[in-house]
Amino acid sequence: MRFKIIKPVLILVTIILYLSNKNILTAINMQSDQYKIQFGNINIGSKTQTSDNYNLTTTLGQTAAQEFQSNGYIIKAGFQYIYALKQFSFSLSDINIDFGTAIPNTPIERTLTLTVTFPYSGDYQVTVVENGPLKTLNNQNSIPDTQCDGGANNCNETLAKPWTSSTAYGFGYNMTGNDIPGDFIDSSYFRPFPDLTVAESPAVVMSSSTVGVNKQATMTLKLNISNLQPAGNYQTILIFNAVPSY
Repeated sequence: MRFKIIKPVLILVTIILYLSNKNILTAINMQSDQYKIQFGNINIGSKTQTSDNYNLTTTLGQTAAQEFQSNGYIIKAGFQYIYALKQFSFSLSDINIDFGTAIPNTPIERTLTLTVTFPYSGDYQVTVVENGPLKTLNNQNSIPDTQCDGGANNCNETLAKPWTSSTAYGFGYNMTGNDIPGDFIDSSYFRPFPDLTVAESPAVVMSSSTVGVNKQATMTLKLNISNLQPAGNYQTILIFNAVPSY
């Protein structure tokens, strides 16, 4: 049984802010045949200081070195903020997951690593939605999304519950690692994917307001079928959307 995952959709918003004030301080643009320094200023000292656990860079005399905020805007002024110039990024470890041949009452699991770099103030989130349940190419047969173990342990698109029974069937996922929702208590807790074809909202699988480089979470995809499941090749598409806000 096979399904495909499309490449992630990254939405990056660039805000250009023009300030005009004749009374503000200005800096000097300096250039030569090989170099150009824009908005330069003269500082009275700088240094890199280290200890066993920290690196600290300092600049003395920096003009207006501070974070400024207003409604809808954040300006980080000062040379130290250059360390935040890494770009927001999101990646998947694979874009094609193959479950191979499924055996009834024998759960199959595959893993997918999600990696996020978020170097700014604000927050980010990664969402996922499926383009319909696993189906044969002719759409005549499908594999239902999991309800986990059922009863008191009936999961849904926003609430993970234990899925440990070999006679509980369907398709779903678990999350472990950085910045995952709190309902994924351990590796036995699963959710079904929200279904785009019935207008279900995408589910948040990673989110945080904490900056970090190469934050990783593991998505475990689980499939279990009954002996009544018709034979065939099944597939679906998972749509990931990674969005930062500043």
